[in-house]
Amino acid sequence: MMNGIKGLGLGLSKASWRLHSLCLLLALGSFVWGYNVGVLASVLAHPGFRETIPGYGPYRRGLITAIYYIGTWLSYVFFSRPAADLLGRRHAAMVGMSVLCVGQALQAAASGSVALIMVMFGRVVSGLGTGIVSTSVPLYQSEIAPAKQRGKLVVLNHVGFVTGLASGFWVGYAITFWSDTYGYQSGWRFSVSLSFIPALLFLIGLPFLYESPRWLVEHGRVDEALKALKFYREGSFTPSQIQDELTDIKRNVSAYQATSLKKWTALFTNPSLFSRLWRATLLHFMAQMCGATAMKYYLPELFRVLGLSPRTSLLAGGIESTLKIGCTVLEMFVIDKVGRRVTLAVGVGIMAFALLINGALPLAYPNNTNRAADYTCVVFIFIYSLGYSMGFGPAAWVYGSEIFPTAARARGLSFAASGGAVGSIIVSQLWPIGIAELGSKIYFFFMAVNLVCVPIIFLLYPETKGRPLEDMEVLFGGYEGRTPSTTSLLLSDERDDGDEEDEDEDERPGRPLLGDGRDGRVLPR
Repeated sequence: MMNGIKGLGLGLSKASWRLHSLCLLLALGSFVWGYNVGVLASVLAHPGFRETIPGYGPYRRGLITAIYYIGTWLSYVFFSRPAADLLGRRHAAMVGMSVLCVGQALQAAASGSVALIMVMFGRVVSGLGTGIVSTSVPLYQSEIAPAKQRGKLVVLNHVGFVTGLASGFWVGYAITFWSDTYGYQSGWRFSVSLSFIPALLFLIGLPFLYESPRWLVEHGRVDEALKALKFYREGSFTPSQIQDELTDIKRNVSAYQATSLKKWTALFTNPSLFSRLWRATLLHFMAQMCGATAMKYYLPELFRVLGLSPRTSLLAGGIESTLKIGCTVLEMFVIDKVGRRVTLAVGVGIMAFALLINGALPLAYPNNTNRAADYTCVVFIFIYSLGYSMGFGPAAWVYGSEIFPTAARARGLSFAASGGAVGSIIVSQLWPIGIAELGSKIYFFFMAVNLVCVPIIFLLYPETKGRPLEDMEVLFGGYEGRTPSTTSLLLSDERDDGDEEDEDEDERPGRPLLGDGRDGRVLPR
């Protein structure tokens, strides 16, 4: 019974409670990110905001949405990696959150003839801050989590995001009842400003945490790293196992520091690192090109096209985003059992089918002539969200945060996340224009994108579940026949009976593995 509870990550050891509590605090960073996405959907539909922005229309709406991702792209490429590597994961997250708050303040204060400029500049600044937070938090989570719980704990990051997303929609819905003159003028400003509350809690809590032990080892602070490991492993691992894990981390860091892999160009010139980089970047790009960006920002508009009133559209958006929380929590308990590839592929299949329904029914019953068809489309938008929350939403971040070696992890995840920013820029511009020009036919384009993703996932992405971070080179090259890390062998020895069937083939030493490790093919570079 206790083994079953521990398998779900609900064990009562000190380490388990500490890790989950820590990841919940870190999830506040993603909560702020998600809240700002969710609340913008209501802000874009708020009559006071539309009056504040001169010449507001589909093109400016798309510009306001897309320019945020220019900020995130700039952050991913130029700022998030130096912040995470030089300042540490904790302090980088604090800096990113502070920058994000400055951007939100600029947007909330927008007025007069420069309102559009203030909103756009504020969106760019918020994007810069979000880029740092959205990479440093999953980096931190992946580096402190035990291998068999890593997927679940990093998914907590996405739980924070979707909870913030839902909160943003519910606040937007509540603001519609603030209908006096002051509410008309300032309701949208108030909803934007509410993000400062969780941001402040995040900034207050982070200084009390231990830094990532892997980052500490990389910077020569081995004693502090051991202290941090003991804090995060106490009650779940023996002292000798903790010492062995530290030894593996030191060996891995030393191996990479002895090479030229610390240079940022190594991501492109080293075959093993480039093999990881293009996979992680493509995964983040696909995660946005599947249509997710449009579903986040334009959800009330999509519901309105299906005949719902503005207020009911925001209500439906709140319900849809709340359902995402449950789906993402379910993903927490699934991703380390069935693996990353299965959750990705199942999620993509669900999204493709939902997009097919939303593209076909409005063509069969145009101009809202069949209410049953319209309501069916609403339901399948909810189903689309289920697929995203159990697939691309969390899994792209889990995968990208775990496959790079310590010396290149911040750089690798930052560059990979920039692929998602590029996808978001494309979709946020394409969707409003596509809906205006093509109507529901635009859904077929994104359905095709999702269908193409399925073979890509199974053919090009090896499974990473249950593998220690120090052993990822077994999958992606740089593995020259040495035995697996001590941590890997200890985990192998201590598996539950149910895990032995699923994972024993994944842990075979001595040769490169592709996918589930049942053949010896070399990964394509």
